Amino acid sequence: MREYHAKRRFDRTGEPRGLPASTEDTAVPADGEAAEPGAGHRFVVQIHAASTTHFDFRLEVDGVLKSWSVPRGPSTDPGDKRLAVPTEDHPLEYRAFEGVIPPGEYGGGTVIVWDHGTYRPTSHDRRHRPVPFARSLELGHATFWLDGTKLRGGYALTRFRDGEGGSGRAAWLLVKSRDERARRDGHGTPDPRRARSARSGRTLRQVAERPEAVWESDRGGRRAGRPGSARG
Repeated sequence: MREYHAKRRFDRTGEPRGLPASTEDTAVPADGEAAEPGAGHRFVVQIHAASTTHFDFRLEVDGVLKSWSVPRGPSTDPGDKRLAVPTEDHPLEYRAFEGVIPPGEYGGGTVIVWDHGTYRPTSHDRRHRPVPFARSLELGHATFWLDGTKLRGGYALTRFRDGEGGSGRAAWLLVKSRDERARRDGHGTPDPRRARSARSGRTLRQVAERPEAVWESDRGGRRAGRPGSARG
């Protein structure tokens, strides 16, 4: 996670540095309950009110959170194809991060955990054999089933631009599968201004008004942060 660390000054921001993968794998999940073996890989969707407000979609893969910035957020409507721009890998601890990144720091702004839970990879090859999830991402098409507090059902991430050869920044599409969890009733897009945290029940505005709020890591630890920053 060199890029993640290079962009941040941890003496000024309350974002987690990240623990070794072997340590993080034994941590308590974001909901505070002990993880069960085979319970599934974890995911988180955070709303980030920075220079522009967007959603950060993160999936646990090989000991890190693979991350995409989704400007309009994930949809529950299979007809909505949402742009997803890959960003740097984040530590697993980041799935619990909620608070205020100080102005002037990378990504300065307010963050809430809009949804979290587990996911199950569902990618298969042409012979219907399972494909490792990391490999499916390398190939540019990955399917998975989400079990979150808000998002449930099948989704797909598909790369349509690799960002090589001067073609511009890499870009993917995040699309809801056509299954029993799909909704076409016009409520597929969360409103960031009204959205509430799946962890604390607070809105972006409420978190921004109380930057002294304590961020609790998945290991239950706390760090006394300075006013104006999230605490870790």
